[in-house]
Amino acid sequence: MEKKQFQAESKRLLEMMINSIYTQKEIFLRELISNSSDAIDKIYYKALTDEKLTFNPDSYFIQVIPDQAARTLTIRDTGIGMNREELESHLGIIAKSGSLAFKQENEAKDGRDIIGQFGVGFYSAFMVADRVTVVTKPLDGQEAWKWVSEGADGYTIEKAHKDSVGTEIILEIKRNTEDDNYDEYLNDYRLKALIKKYSDFIRYPIRMEVSSSRLKEGSEDEFETYTEEQQVNSMVPIWRKNKSELTAEDYEAFYHEKHYGFDKPLKHVHVSADGAVVYQAILYIPETIPFDYYTKEFEKGLELYSSGVLIMNKCADLLPDYFSFVKGMVDSESLSLNISREMLQHDRQLKLIAKNIESKIKSALQSMLKDEREKYEQFFKSFGRQLKFGVYSDYGMHKDALQDLLLFTSSKDKALVTLAEYVARMPEDQKYIYYASGESAERIEKLPQTELVLDKGFEILYFTDDIDEFAVKMLARYKEKEFRSVSSGDLGIEEDEKTAEDEKADEENKALFEEMKALLGDKVSGVRASRRLRKHPVCFATDGEVTIEMEKILKAMPNSGDVKAQKVLELNVGHDVFRALKEAYENDKSKLGLFTSLLYNQALLIEGLPIEDPVEFTNQICQVMA
Repeated sequence: MEKKQFQAESKRLLEMMINSIYTQKEIFLRELISNSSDAIDKIYYKALTDEKLTFNPDSYFIQVIPDQAARTLTIRDTGIGMNREELESHLGIIAKSGSLAFKQENEAKDGRDIIGQFGVGFYSAFMVADRVTVVTKPLDGQEAWKWVSEGADGYTIEKAHKDSVGTEIILEIKRNTEDDNYDEYLNDYRLKALIKKYSDFIRYPIRMEVSSSRLKEGSEDEFETYTEEQQVNSMVPIWRKNKSELTAEDYEAFYHEKHYGFDKPLKHVHVSADGAVVYQAILYIPETIPFDYYTKEFEKGLELYSSGVLIMNKCADLLPDYFSFVKGMVDSESLSLNISREMLQHDRQLKLIAKNIESKIKSALQSMLKDEREKYEQFFKSFGRQLKFGVYSDYGMHKDALQDLLLFTSSKDKALVTLAEYVARMPEDQKYIYYASGESAERIEKLPQTELVLDKGFEILYFTDDIDEFAVKMLARYKEKEFRSVSSGDLGIEEDEKTAEDEKADEENKALFEEMKALLGDKVSGVRASRRLRKHPVCFATDGEVTIEMEKILKAMPNSGDVKAQKVLELNVGHDVFRALKEAYENDKSKLGLFTSLLYNQALLIEGLPIEDPVEFTNQICQVMA
């Protein structure tokens, strides 16, 4: 038995790989099982051209055998095996992949994909093992060989005894340290969970001896422990089955099996794409919102598989932020992976898949909106806010794609409507899409500013989400109809209401309004007669882009600065309160300041804004009552 050294470059690469290439130690099991699957695939490929060789899938399997007493973990396969030269070539030269060479030679024969490409996955075993032993017997040879290594110091190769064709890899698992628990890689349940997580869809059975308990024969309360070999993996992934074979219950079972959520998904989309990029995907639109969805802790992304092997738990690049609620997976053989197969290289294939998936999600939502309105409204109550963020974010880049998916509560029957539905039923003389903002629909419908718009028979959209106004400001218009707040200084219908008598009142009260503006100072940008008020004595209107609701939202944000709406105090000149105000102006100027302050604070309260001095306000009310 001769001890050999890794090539200098290989030795350095091995040290690097053990310490830095893989971010998670548990990946080693995925890599070794993938290698075993490749070894069986190679027999399958040989059988395509060798008439003497038959391939019966039932005869091939992979075993995972933990031995806690000996602290070993064995991965055994019935694959093609290796002779001495192959052992030395594939395991003595790191990053020389036998699977890649075999794949290149046979890629035209069949659609079955060889997983391994880089030839480094085997060495991930040294992250968890002090020593690795490989015992292998090739398909076309009589002699078995044993390869042993303790890492970067080198390896030995010698003859061995093995009855059957295939390879077994024995890992002598490291002892626990303060930072790392290695015992978990000897635990049946932990190993089973790792197999299910990363290798559930390997196309050959992965078997494990699992310990169980049962009642002793003839006993009612005594249990005995026994072991039985179980198949751990599912083998055939649901996404590779024909859609016609699957039921809604099958998709729902997969949703729960993959722990995408505890709810029942509202809709699923099964994609099998075979074009510029080949991939399969199953996408789900959840029913309920995750508890952490609108927090920084939430991670978006789809599970990403390459040839049935899990590469990433959450591939964020596959989903735009506004569709981050979507759950599911993508499997593709077309992706360019990096050396550790843990991360994707950002390439054309990934972008094509992401673009296609975005289109599929949008189509699914549009279909739900059209054909399953009740379901869509249920979805929108949970995730509509995210669609509105999508309209607003990235400087409105996605607004055209998302605007027809938005719903808002309408003043008509308090039902949810789309923008298209609103515009379709607008009267011919209505110039704008009107909206009102507030904490709730109940609060909004009591706003004085809605009176004129509703009296004209125009519908109002109720904005109750803090993102609503920001989203429509980014939209600006829909089907050539501009959005207009009911608090806007110009509703586009005041002139229709204006009479010669109103113009006379404006002129007569000009001095009063100027004095009230002087009393209020920079609290308001102006005081004027209102044409929107019918029953109420006072309200705020706004000039400029920032509305009062936007002011409240921005002020609640850290480092927002002193953002203010340009508030205009509007007075109903036909109200009894205005007559009292005018009388005070003409006969008792001391009361004018009192009435002006009360009306200003009243307008603040209507808008849900804080009163600057509540004590003074209550004293003023008492003064009026006395």
